Amino acid sequence: MAVFMDLNITYTTDKKRLRSVIETAAHLGYSTVAINYVVDLQQKKQEIGKPKCVLELFDTFPIVQGKSRPIKVLNRLTVVASRAAHFKPLREYKAYDLVAAYPKTETLFHAACMEFTIDIICVAATEKQPFFFKRSSVEGAIERGVFFEVSYTPAIRDSTMRRHTIANALNLMEACKGKNVIVTSGAGKPLELRGPYDIANLGLLFGLSEEEGKAAISTNCRAVHLHGEMRKTALGIVHSMKNEQPLTERQEEEDVPASKRAKIEMAQ
Repeated sequence: MAVFMDLNITYTTDKKRLRSVIETAAHLGYSTVAINYVVDLQQKKQEIGKPKCVLELFDTFPIVQGKSRPIKVLNRLTVVASRAAHFKPLREYKAYDLVAAYPKTETLFHAACMEFTIDIICVAATEKQPFFFKRSSVEGAIERGVFFEVSYTPAIRDSTMRRHTIANALNLMEACKGKNVIVTSGAGKPLELRGPYDIANLGLLFGLSEEEGKAAISTNCRAVHLHGEMRKTALGIVHSMKNEQPLTERQEEEDVPASKRAKIEMAQ
């Protein structure tokens, strides 16, 4: 049986409402949720602090519908950035189970795909994506194990946002071919949550196949969680580069005496 996850539950200081959203998620069959703390560094007096302890929310965590275990609650940080200086690896990031970037420019999107130490890249839902998704950038993110997020709640709230969400998602799918995509709610209240199978079907509107839609709320989310754990411990992430130089050519170079190699290099 698939394990479903919603890695974007909007944080609120209203603990009663936050508890209600998590309880609803458990009732709908989500085994894991992530409380999302959004920090917009474009605004003044915005700082990255430590997340609230999830144990403060419940004495006993609600049991997942159809399971015999309680729901797992993670902490997630989303950094809204319009300049590269807005995204610096800080010690505070390690306090979060997941770290996401919401790049506002094409340059930052490329940097997020290729350089930033993150787990998730957010795709605009409330507005038209201000740039095109370049295949090279997207493929770089996929190779690094970074995932792209499409949130569906804005599409529920407003018809204009719905058009933006669907259009942006379709543009993303053209570039990534359905790979490394997660679908989350971004819910701020219980009524904005939808069941896992409804979301898997919603994925068809976003350009995902039935299988890809199911993976976007299950196995892909699990991969994001594992990526976050490796990022926090700085273990398990290894990059290798293929040496294009033919073996015979390398052997010939190695057989040449060091003194002769030096003369050849000087002549070149």
